[in-house]
Amino acid sequence: MESNGTLKKSLKAILEEKQDQRRVLVLYGREDAQHLLIEQQETLHAERDQLAERDLDVIVLISYDLPEPDRQFLMQQPFGLIPSENFQGWLIGKDGGVKHVFKKPIETAELFGLIDSMPMRKQEAKKQ
Repeated sequence: MESNGTLKKSLKAILEEKQDQRRVLVLYGREDAQHLLIEQQETLHAERDQLAERDLDVIVLISYDLPEPDRQFLMQQPFGLIPSENFQGWLIGKDGGVKHVFKKPIETAELFGLIDSMPMRKQEAKKQ
């Protein structure tokens, strides 16, 4: 899992690099709601083998440490970040498109169900 404190490039550049290769789960939280980010990370960490199987990377962004260009990028469509929200998350497919937006931590079963229903993932599962 990456966080905005460790990102060396803009979020836009990172997402462009991962396109066609990896799925990305971007998590955003305000400082006063870090417990939601921690809860989500713990849930995902327990399923890291399942994340790897689905080619899923996780990027965690904390509002107070988010560079302004990344904040502006996320405020545009299709992300539609609302900076006052305590928690937001976006599931991004390998095609670079936002597949799902959520306002609270997502259960891994729901997350994996969303991914497994994607046409590209179905093709990958057939090859395995």
